Amino acid sequence: MAGRDTEVYSAVLPALATTNGMLIGISTPYRKLGLLHQKWRDHFGVDDDGVLVVQGASRVFNPSLSDAVLAAQRAADPTAADAEWDALFRSDIGAFLDDELIDAAIDHGRPLELPPVDGVIYRAFTDASGGGPDSYTIAIGHKEGDAYVIDVVRGTSSKFDPQATTEEYAALCRQYRIRTVVGDNYAREWVAGAWRRLGFEYLRSPQPKGVIYLESLPVFTRGLARLPDHARLVRELRLLERRTHRSGRDTVDHGRTGHDDHANVVCGVFSLLAPPAFEQPSAIVSPIATGTPRVVAGG
Repeated sequence: MAGRDTEVYSAVLPALATTNGMLIGISTPYRKLGLLHQKWRDHFGVDDDGVLVVQGASRVFNPSLSDAVLAAQRAADPTAADAEWDALFRSDIGAFLDDELIDAAIDHGRPLELPPVDGVIYRAFTDASGGGPDSYTIAIGHKEGDAYVIDVVRGTSSKFDPQATTEEYAALCRQYRIRTVVGDNYAREWVAGAWRRLGFEYLRSPQPKGVIYLESLPVFTRGLARLPDHARLVRELRLLERRTHRSGRDTVDHGRTGHDDHANVVCGVFSLLAPPAFEQPSAIVSPIATGTPRVVAGG
């Protein structure tokens, strides 16, 4: 597990060992991942002098809760109510990628970024942000035989100048002989304008990121992904959630309060490199061009 819960837990253990202190954790169950689920899995119902796991519905610990409140919550969202009020781990939410698939995709022997190579065709995918909690990210990759190689992953977060970051990424793309950049489906219009002013063709992805995630899954399951050991990217991939809705439709996104900006651009590059039926056509009509539609090269 790569979550912050395990990192904090590991950090406080030395102090607790020194003072012989007790660690008490209280939480609502969510998906079957992380420290809470690990402790429940290993210790609930087990006679253990070192760890005690107690699980119970809200009414067990707070009998003052009214039946009307609980009934209304269950009627509004029965699946969420199982977790929030009955303390059951959610069965409709799982990890999108197994840890084994992610670990197999990481190339630990390579540098974080691969330099451009003559004769190689590169593709770029970006997920722009104007600041705030999200990162402005870009990934560049190429196809090497059957392998999908991510050469570069970069992200800029916190307080930054979006135009300056676009200029930085544009300079990076020029190093890899890239003149067309594809962006996240939900990108704002300023993104297209910023890239056009720098001499690039900017195309908005025809697919939302949830679809891109699902369509990139075979790249991982077939062992074709080649990723740098990029800490933010790896963490985001591990925490992607796959939800199965009552309609039977699956969606993929980051979890509550989470982020997936780096994962989004990497899987976006996979979508640009993939063979049929999810290959980018050799010619694309730009959806952002004004006036008469222009046909531009797909690479």
